[in-house]
Amino acid sequence: MAVELDKPVADFQVQATSGQQISLADLKGRQVVLYFYPKDSTPGCTTEGGDFRDQHAAFQAAGTAVFGVSRDGLKSHENFKAKQGFPFELISDKDESLCQLFDVIKLKKLYGKEYMGVDRSTFLIDKDGVLRKEWRGVKVPGHVAAVLAAAEALNKA
Repeated sequence: MAVELDKPVADFQVQATSGQQISLADLKGRQVVLYFYPKDSTPGCTTEGGDFRDQHAAFQAAGTAVFGVSRDGLKSHENFKAKQGFPFELISDKDESLCQLFDVIKLKKLYGKEYMGVDRSTFLIDKDGVLRKEWRGVKVPGHVAAVLAAAEALNKA
């Protein structure tokens, strides 16, 4: 079943860069931003990741952990993370379990061809594991600032 606003998010266990195993239960007590993106090292995804990188200290100050999620493998993620200097981990969701939980796999079109792909989306989960905000069909410019503002407001609440 997919996530719903103002409802607890089901616990998950996923593989991430730096050899980390990430679970929502382990993150209790911290806010969590999960941003789903289509593919490592593509222009929009690089820009979005860079925006999260540039605001990383502000997210930390707001008690918020940031994770990027795509269907790319860990090797691709490690290269992307190193090349872009991301200070946060990237989650490999090859089996699409997280994509399914957050319902981000959508029918997309590229050059007239239809395919199932990741719809650029971001989710803000509070300290108790409850989904508080979601952004779907994200346009990159200005997006990270909006997520940061929401994380800061939630942290003060």
